[in-house]
Amino acid sequence: MTNSGKYDILLSMKKLIKYALICAIVTPIVASCNMLEEETFGAATVEDMLKNEENVVSLVGQAYADLRFMHDHWGYWGVNTLTADEGLCPVRVGGDWNDGGYWKNLNTHAWNPYGKAFENIWNCTVAGSVLCNNILETLYGNEENMSKHLYDMYVGEMEVLRSYYYFLLFDSFGRIPYMEDYSDRNEALLEPYVTWAHLVACLEKNAPNMAIVEDANRTDYNGRCTQAMAYALLAKLYLNAESYGCTPENVMAAKRTTTVHNGKEGSVLLEEVGITINSTQDFYTNAVRCCNEIIASGSYEIESNYFNNFLIENGKSKENIFTIVEDGSVNNERDAYACKNKLRIEFLTLHYLFQTRYNLVLDCWNGFVARPDFMTLFNDHDVRGDGYEGLGTNNTHRWAWFVGPVCAENSTVPLTDKDSALIITREVSSLDQALRTQGARMYKYELDQTATYKYMENDFPLMRYPDIIYMKVEAKLRGGIDDKPGIEDSAIKSIKQRSFAYSANPEADFDAAYPDAFTSLGTGLTDGILAERGRELSWENCRRRDLIRFDQFENVQYVTQKAKTRRWFPIPFAILQKSIVGEDGNALWTQNEGY
Repeated sequence: MTNSGKYDILLSMKKLIKYALICAIVTPIVASCNMLEEETFGAATVEDMLKNEENVVSLVGQAYADLRFMHDHWGYWGVNTLTADEGLCPVRVGGDWNDGGYWKNLNTHAWNPYGKAFENIWNCTVAGSVLCNNILETLYGNEENMSKHLYDMYVGEMEVLRSYYYFLLFDSFGRIPYMEDYSDRNEALLEPYVTWAHLVACLEKNAPNMAIVEDANRTDYNGRCTQAMAYALLAKLYLNAESYGCTPENVMAAKRTTTVHNGKEGSVLLEEVGITINSTQDFYTNAVRCCNEIIASGSYEIESNYFNNFLIENGKSKENIFTIVEDGSVNNERDAYACKNKLRIEFLTLHYLFQTRYNLVLDCWNGFVARPDFMTLFNDHDVRGDGYEGLGTNNTHRWAWFVGPVCAENSTVPLTDKDSALIITREVSSLDQALRTQGARMYKYELDQTATYKYMENDFPLMRYPDIIYMKVEAKLRGGIDDKPGIEDSAIKSIKQRSFAYSANPEADFDAAYPDAFTSLGTGLTDGILAERGRELSWENCRRRDLIRFDQFENVQYVTQKAKTRRWFPIPFAILQKSIVGEDGNALWTQNEGY
């Protein structure tokens, strides 16, 4: 959540000073989603300004701005959620959410290269990574004007943030234009395993030197890249390596394809940072190692209340490793097509009449819901589900999903929608003619019922501590070797207790409901750790890749296009149209297989 006294709204970071100073330090990039404009003030030199840490913080801070497009339904979050088993956007009776079949095509995996969200993902992540490279060039060129501590810290932060932007692009399209220098050079798209090796090498180099979060600095590092964030991203890359098409042979043979700032053209990436992958087991052993680094740091713990992580004031959560720091006001709104740099999930999912019921400033759109099959993963005593009460707005407990009647305040009589009682149900009768009341609604984010903010002020979690625990457990089940066994046990115990917080014997009830949650990979969508990850991390950008890793992506309810080439999204048509011609006379960038 943004504290107006300490945050600059545009840059989403703590300890930022005036934007004019940023412009004086570096010429920003103007690219698709990045609307910063060049402007200069005063006669201070870059050399002088970079001697002051607050100026350096201001310089690197601007690179976080494009992250705010990543959680929009017209961006990375939207396509990840709707193509997985956790999300659905049916066309409603009357035609709401038809949009030429766009949302239904995501639900059924029948998308094409013309989808605007794919273009938004490409443009925004490239803009963010290019800006990181621009800032890095400034830092590289002024190393002698900075202390070694400051230089290493902020170069590391920018290289790790650049890796995150590229990760989002890579996770979506596989073949991407990965670059580590600030250049307008055009080259062929890198194959996935080559990009994977670049990302891993960069993160392994920087992670040990990144800032470690403690209680004293937790607020200052909210929304910034830290050591735990770098190791968490590494763990994801190692755990998913095989799903990205990586093998021990191809990643160890991956070489640099361009000259970067340190001149290491043609060098072998992983060997540079001391990483050797001799077998697939090594992918999982490295995932375990990275998770252990985070667990052993003591920086994070499982919150006793699941919903603490999604409060309006969730900046002090000891579970949230990396977040998008939100500003729910109308200040500094930016758009890229329909993609906005504001969090809108609660308005996207809730029925239209929730606006009146809860005094919300923005209208509700009655769009994204849970696929009915997904809701069967939850025991009715699990706070992460829709519960056992069925009283809707009159439930006595809080649940992460909403079903039941929507009643006026202090009333048990449902409101009326189109002459029918407003009772939200799990079922969805049709993708083309769903009733306005159908589909469970995401409800784990605290609603602002005071009309203080137009948009959501809750920080959006990109990485949470439970994901680290689950990744370690899964990597061990896949054969990873653990040099610190058992350090995750207390966190698992806490997850069980808080998930069944309303039960008399929470841990025992959890084990009875989900006996294989932490002991089995499972054989399908509804068992083992895959099901448990779905319960804990629903709508948090994890599920699509989880399903691909478990070979379940094509087995999702309503999916009709089952070709495994759909595990990569198509490179947007608008992007390919801009591709230059190579020396052989052919377009330098080509479409992914299957499109």
